[in-house]
Parts: sequence; C-alpha cells; structure tokens
Amino acid sequence: MFQDRSPSPLARRRRALPSLTALALLLGTLGVASPAVGVAGASEPTGAEIVTMWNAVTVDTVVVDAGKANPEAFYWFAVEQAAVYNAVVGITRRYELYKWDVRGPRNASPGAAAAAAAHTVLLHSFPASEDRLDDALELSLSSIPDGMAKTKGIEYGEAAAERIIALRAGDSLAPIPYTEPPAPGVWQPTPPTFAPFFGAFLGELEPFMLGSTRWVRPPAPPGLNTKTYTREFEEVKDFGAKTGSLRSDEQTQTALFFSDVGIVGVQAGLRDLIQRREMNISDAARVLAAVDLSIIDTVITVWEAKARYHWWRPIHAIQQADDDGNDATDADPTWEPLIANPPYPEYPSGLNGVVGAAARALRKVVGSVNIRLTSAAAGETRHYRTEVSLKHDAIDSRVWSGIHFRTAEVVAFRMGTRVAGRMLDRYFERA
Repeated sequence: MFQDRSPSPLARRRRALPSLTALALLLGTLGVASPAVGVAGASEPTGAEIVTMWNAVTVDTVVVDAGKANPEAFYWFAVEQAAVYNAVVGITRRYELYKWDVRGPRNASPGAAAAAAAHTVLLHSFPASEDRLDDALELSLSSIPDGMAKTKGIEYGEAAAERIIALRAGDSLAPIPYTEPPAPGVWQPTPPTFAPFFGAFLGELEPFMLGSTRWVRPPAPPGLNTKTYTREFEEVKDFGAKTGSLRSDEQTQTALFFSDVGIVGVQAGLRDLIQRREMNISDAARVLAAVDLSIIDTVITVWEAKARYHWWRPIHAIQQADDDGNDATDADPTWEPLIANPPYPEYPSGLNGVVGAAARALRKVVGSVNIRLTSAAAGETRHYRTEVSLKHDAIDSRVWSGIHFRTAEVVAFRMGTRVAGRMLDRYFERA
C-alpha cells in the first residue's frame, strides 16, 4: 500500500489556484471538453477531462515548445501516458498497473493524481516548459476540491511519475552517426534537406512492453532483381511523381491527407474519441496508454529494421535505376516525389507502423477503431470506423506520395497490429 508523504514537493511549490472559469477557458482552447463543475466546492468531475487536457498539454510541451517531431515525439507521449495511467488506475483499481505493484489510497483523487503525474514527468524532461506546466497544473487542480483526497492524489501521482522516470532512466536519445557508403539499394540522405538519418537511437531503445523485438522483426525488403521490386518500382514511379503522375485527384487528396497525420493528429483523434464515448477517467487513461505504448514499441521495431536494412527511397531508386542491375527498371534523373522525403531509410514505413498499432490497440481496448483524423495539408477530417478502411488509405497514401514502395507499407502495418494485438493481451487488463 502506498504510504502518504507530507508535504509533497509538488504541493509545496503550488501557488494559489485560479477559478474554475479559467480552467474551462483553458480546456476550450485545447479542444478538451470542460469539466461538469461550476462553482468552488463542487464535486470532482467523474469524466476524463483532466486526462485529455494533459494529453493536449503534452502536445504543446513536446511538439510546440521542444520541437520534437515524429518519430521521437511518440516516445514522450508513451512516457507521459504510462505515468498518468498508473496514477489513475492505481487509485480506481479498475485495471492492472503497468510494471508497478504500488496501489494508491482508495480515497485519493484520481484526477489530482493524473495531473500531478503528467506535470512531474513532463517537467523532469522539459524544464524549459515550467511556466506552461505549472499553469496547467494549477488550472487542472482547480476543478478538485481542496482536502485530503486531493493531497493524497497529488502525492500518489508524483510517485507514479517517479516510477516511470526510473523505468526509462537508461534510455539514450542521442544521435547515432550513419556510416553506410552509397550503393544501389542503400539509403542516403535525400533532397531537399539531405538531413542525416534521424531517430536511429529509437531502434536501440528497450521496448515498453515487448520482451524482445526479434519475433516482430520483418524480413529484408524485396531484392533489386525481384519481380516484386520491379512492379513496385513502376507503381511508385507512375503514381507517386510530383509532376506527370497518373494519380487521380482523389488519390492526390489521400496522399496529402496522410502527409501530416502524425503525433498531433493521432492524439487529437484519441481525445475526440474519448469525449464522444463519454469515457470515465480510468477508461480514458487506459485508451491513451494502450495506444501510445503500442505505437512506441512499434516505432522501436520499425526503426530497428530501418537501421538494419537501410533501404533506399524511391527518389534514389528511380533517379539511379541505371545502376541497380535490373534491366526492367528505367532511370529518370529528374523524378521527384509528391511530398518531401523524411530523413530516414524507406523500409519499413513509420506511418503505417504507427497507424497499424493505433488501429489494433483501439480494436482491443475500445472494440472498434472509430477515430476521426484531421489533416491541415488536405483541409479535411476523415472518420475511420474500421481497421480495414484506415489500412487501405494509409498504405495507398505513401505510395501515391512517392516516398515508399508498397511492401514497406504492408509490412509495417502488420508489424503494428502484431505488437498491439499481442501486448494488449498482457497489459492494461481488467484488475
């Protein structure tokens, strides 16, 4: 049983809390439903508003303040959501704890615990966002009446955060030099930025749930002289070109749609789903943790494979086809993809690993995908109700974007579904 500490470090640093009106304004700005409270002294909200609010605050902290992009940003969401999950379910006891056996006091506030856990774990890694995080903490705690439940919740939330910090203390996110010499089939930095291999460190991380990545490691991509490679070469050359493509307008729209559905879009879709389903705080914390931890373990396995196979992007495959030893492929030195190449090897696909993991995780913990995703690049919102519909669009989009061969998409989506499917039979189960 968790032992109370008095006073906690977080409690000592809190300033006077602002009004519930201020909380409602902040939540509205973040696109989070406001708590069902109206006056000081009202009961704590029973829904998931604090959990979804802190997910949105994590977007601002990680993506806006720190400038962390895909794929690294997925790591930070997994850390934050793991801490929040343990903080909540350790008190509600609705689901099994994640790699922890310390339960919180039954009379503690799970909302206060969630806020304290998120604040503690984010401040530990992003001290430059202290003002943002402190303001969010005070606003989120203002919805909870002062008293022993609130104090115990804060203390337990801090402990939950420290547990996750300790679990991930050995992680290194330092850049790893890329030294593969140029050769047919070998990835090299691509235009327009010619940036080095980003995120190679992800493939070196210990997974959050997987005991080993070996069982989900994909085979090598199709060789340069295979019929599969030749067929996929021609497909991306014809349908993925920036100019002169065979794409329809509808196919171009799908390619653009998935060009910016990354960490921000996925998290917004999850918050929207939680609100539409009117989940309680335990279920909200579980959904976010299950999806984000499935995603990061898939990202780890995908980036391990990228570093293992270092397969080239279509831009180099097509521009340098005269040197690939395949008489069936013709070079086009002027060929460019519809969207910019991301700075890492082609195989397997990062996007489809993420989408596959998220889709299967939602099926496991919610019962259906039922996610709405918004793309600024395409200027539209799409409602994906099934894994199959999401799979088809996501896979096609990267071929039509000109940055992937089809096998990389199919393999990555399968990797994501395998990780989420197997790991969610072991984690986040009912207590």
